[in-house]
Amino acid sequence: MESTLRRDQYIGSEWFDREREEVFTNQWFCVGRKDELPAPGDHLVCDVVGDSILITRTRDGSLSAYANLCRHRGSQLSLAPGKPTQTSIGPSGTFHGSIQCAYHAWTYSLNGRLRSAPFLDETDGLRKDELPLHPVGIETWGGFIWIHLEPEKSTPIATQFQESQGYLASYPLSDLRSAFRIVYQVSANWKAIVENFNECYHCGPVHPELSELVPAFKQRGGSELNWEKGIPHREGAWTFTRSGTSNRAPFPGLTQDEIARHKGQLIYPNLMLSLSADHIAAFTLWPHSAGSTSVVCDFLFHRDEITQETFDPSDAVEFWDMVNRQDWTVCESVQRGMQSRFFTTGFYAPMEDYSMDIRRYLDSLM
Repeated sequence: MESTLRRDQYIGSEWFDREREEVFTNQWFCVGRKDELPAPGDHLVCDVVGDSILITRTRDGSLSAYANLCRHRGSQLSLAPGKPTQTSIGPSGTFHGSIQCAYHAWTYSLNGRLRSAPFLDETDGLRKDELPLHPVGIETWGGFIWIHLEPEKSTPIATQFQESQGYLASYPLSDLRSAFRIVYQVSANWKAIVENFNECYHCGPVHPELSELVPAFKQRGGSELNWEKGIPHREGAWTFTRSGTSNRAPFPGLTQDEIARHKGQLIYPNLMLSLSADHIAAFTLWPHSAGSTSVVCDFLFHRDEITQETFDPSDAVEFWDMVNRQDWTVCESVQRGMQSRFFTTGFYAPMEDYSMDIRRYLDSLM
């Protein structure tokens, strides 16, 4: 068996500080869905590993992102709590034509340009063109918003998703909308959560209800799962609800395998997708410290399905909430256990090969 990462890489604050700079600052980080900002002036506030980021819909309909601070004295421009604590779906707030600092009323356009600073002009040394809001890289992919804290060092966003594009090609990600959101506070390292998502050795003992729906999850410890093709449900079932069925239609454009089987995909560093034929559970991870991570779970459905009078997401939400809480319980148990002086490193069983990707991913960056 192969060894996991070392103890200090899961519980050490110094290692987490390195990850903040070498992983989350240097990669495109998923912060939400672009349909959360439907109108000019709508904005999201996001706490990305300690940096408050402001994302706005501009007058021309594009998205811009900045550090959430005024260039004058550093006061935050929006005091909304925002993500990852925001449980409502939609903007953190709306700016009405411009962004104004509440401290000294310095005012910026929605695209970050300084428009005015009361009682100051060029005779006072003010150069408006030299004091825009600090820019943050922003792109969209699959309907998701991605930001990069150091845009001058960023690579094209497509390079981060090369392995996912073909796998997810049939799913109409941009046509989906979030109909429900749950925010979980998990006392575990973000890597422990990713490793748990990436293997099903635990599914039999931890998820009895899920394993009843997908019997393959508990067969031989999940060692024979074919994620490329998808995992079959029990006979008569085709989606992740207690009944295994739904009155919602499958997404248009799916293959027969994708209609009948379940898929999952991890997009480093912080997006986990569990794909059913009629809905997707999208998990964004928001690391706070070595032992604390917020997980925002959005339940995505086709926009045409949401408009139906009979639309009700509760069957998927209730089932996933049960499964999620089972996962967070064992992740927190792992985190507590790794703090023991007796723990130095764990081991990956052969059926946990996907979990081993975390070592290769970190090696490529750190």
